[in-house]
Amino acid sequence: MKTVKENYDLVVCGGGMAGFCAAIAAARHGAKTCLVQDRPVLGGNASSEVRVTIHGAACHHYNARESGIIGEALNAERRNNHLFPIENGWTNSVHDMALYDMAVREPNLTLHLNTTVRDVLLSDGRSGLQSLGEWPVATDERGYLHRPACHEGLKIEAVRAVVANAETERLLYATQFIDCTGDALVGHLAGCEWRMGTESSSETGEVHAPPKASRDTMGNSIHIRCIDTGRPAPFTAPDWAMRYEDADFFYKQGRKPNEPEGGFWWIEIGVPWDTIHDNEAIRHELTRHALGVWDWMKNRDPQMMDRCRNYALEFIGQVPGKRESRRIMGWHFLNENELQRREAFPDECAFGGWFIDLHTPGGLLAPTSEPDSALGYDSSLREVALKYIGPYGIPLRSLISKDVPNLAMAGRNISVTHAALGTVRVMATCGLMGQAIGTLAAHARGENESLAKTALEAPAKIQQALLRDGCFLPHHRNEDPADLARRANVQASSSLRINGLGAGDRVEDGNLRPHVWACATDRSRALDRDPCQWFQLGGGELKRLGIHLVNTKSSSQSVRVALRKAKSLWDYETSAEDPVWQGEVTVPAEFDDLIWLETGLSGLRDGVYRLELEGPATLAWRCSPGRQHGTAGGHRIGSGRFHWNRLFGEMAYQTEPAQAVFEPANVCSGITRPGDGMHMWLSDPAQSLPQWIELRWPEAVDLRRVELTFPMQWVLETHWENPFYVAPHIATAYRVEVPAGKGWRTLVHETANTACRRQHLLEETISTHTLRLRIERTHASRSAGLVEIRCYAT
Repeated sequence: MKTVKENYDLVVCGGGMAGFCAAIAAARHGAKTCLVQDRPVLGGNASSEVRVTIHGAACHHYNARESGIIGEALNAERRNNHLFPIENGWTNSVHDMALYDMAVREPNLTLHLNTTVRDVLLSDGRSGLQSLGEWPVATDERGYLHRPACHEGLKIEAVRAVVANAETERLLYATQFIDCTGDALVGHLAGCEWRMGTESSSETGEVHAPPKASRDTMGNSIHIRCIDTGRPAPFTAPDWAMRYEDADFFYKQGRKPNEPEGGFWWIEIGVPWDTIHDNEAIRHELTRHALGVWDWMKNRDPQMMDRCRNYALEFIGQVPGKRESRRIMGWHFLNENELQRREAFPDECAFGGWFIDLHTPGGLLAPTSEPDSALGYDSSLREVALKYIGPYGIPLRSLISKDVPNLAMAGRNISVTHAALGTVRVMATCGLMGQAIGTLAAHARGENESLAKTALEAPAKIQQALLRDGCFLPHHRNEDPADLARRANVQASSSLRINGLGAGDRVEDGNLRPHVWACATDRSRALDRDPCQWFQLGGGELKRLGIHLVNTKSSSQSVRVALRKAKSLWDYETSAEDPVWQGEVTVPAEFDDLIWLETGLSGLRDGVYRLELEGPATLAWRCSPGRQHGTAGGHRIGSGRFHWNRLFGEMAYQTEPAQAVFEPANVCSGITRPGDGMHMWLSDPAQSLPQWIELRWPEAVDLRRVELTFPMQWVLETHWENPFYVAPHIATAYRVEVPAGKGWRTLVHETANTACRRQHLLEETISTHTLRLRIERTHASRSAGLVEIRCYAT
């Protein structure tokens, strides 16, 4: 066996989305970084080997799409991939290559694929494997498995890894390590305290913790992909495959096979097997059941047989995707209650917004699948509505081991309860955590400080670095004193003013799959379902408000209307501020048009408002097929309708006058997406391109670096983006200019841009009073757009 010794500032173990983002972030911040991955491709569960599609907060919240490195990776995959990311099972190798391309482009990053971590070397001179026999063992005295900390403050000196099919061992030395293995292997070998299983409600006080603690975990899954062959494609399962005969098992127990192509997340097995040590037994059982599921759909399912007639099994995964195993204890033990109340952590480093998604232990072997699926995701039920939480922040302290000073973690092995894991475990959220901890590791190295000391004493430095790198933090904004743009006056050639969304509008972003909008399935929403619309007002005045209502009865009916100031697009509380306007409106018989309300409001604060309607089931509010940045349709959910949530779509409304919400000053607001305000500039589409936005300083400033953020598609997850997707407002051709005599001198000229974020290092330092961005062409929009501009002297 050949042994190779290597030295780094940071070693990241595990190349899933958390580890990938951690390694990229650390390398970009100057740390000499090594990424170790035990598979031939990056992405972990998101790779073409496992094929779990990447989910995150945007599944449940408008404008909550993850940005930063995870957003960069997803955007790169979509603009280069010919395939729809339909659901689980449909990831292809183009996704793998998008990640690989980003990794190999980083000069500070060394990538070791097909390399499995076997051991750690500790600062007492012993290895983790040598010490396991002497350290305390995990017990289930608390109900769940628990292993206490095994020492006081030993550090990791190196990890020992073996390269598959190469007869090579690598000793990877570093000053810092990040465990992104999922199973917390490095933390386990290094002697960290960990848990595995389910805490009780008496211990944690959480809404979704069960009365009794147990060793139960969520299970593992493999995925299948099926393709339309254009002709009948018979299928005969092997005799060792599972045979299903009961339609109720699928259609009444939360395992409905909606599409013949795949997406069957409920092909899942865990208990009674251990998701770590029995992984191979689980893989075989999953294979038996996956073949049995396809056999049922093809040959006996009364609802799917005809639809599946021409479909053939094209892929069946053989690498199980895990949901849960060990969780390392950190400086903060994050629980569901903190996420439910959207705690504003001082060291907030990432955000999430997936629902509390706790799969039934046993999966296919249990009476029902994930409980909400078994209930048909009926949000009118309180037990379902309570699962929808966020967007919430995640603290850095939950990503740092309390026992090993130079070890951090990201992904599903962080310091979190079982119930809270149900929401933070999805991969877009894991990617944000990875970027945060990679950034922290690089900064701690630069300051020659420990991970915990940097996180506890200087979280603002990490937060500002994350914001500059394109991340979004719910409770923080750009406050970088070195950013010269914050001192400038901002002007533009024109600005878009909006007056609402009509029932006949068209979606400008035609490269999104259209059936995601409510209007594709519901042309209107009955008023007994309490629909609402969040929208933005700017300019202080609202003389009239139009609502497109439908009354099919032969007599008039009444509707109650309230307009409230909301904190943001994510303000779901029913006990919001008192209405700024409310009243009861009579809708004429057999009516289908706008009803105008004479609101006569002035002196209104700029920002988000929620328009709420209540009425009988025989009255309806028309949906709009259009879409605007910074707006969202919604409805009340839960028994008693105790809070609001978004819809897949918008409601038709109009305002007079048109609202000035896309003003140029928004690009220096410090926030990079619509939320509590619009936080972006769009030019007037009635004025042809090019359009410009300009920074002006009272005194000359020295500029060397200009950083631009263009509007991305924040509203929906990547699943809804067509092949070769690029967001419509991205500037494909633009110039960065400064005055020169009677004209303009071009400092930067781009002609084929497809990225949302661009950083330009100028050839030389420029002293100027004025900087102009001239957008000559966008990908698909008639409006030029910009979310943020930053300017630096170095």
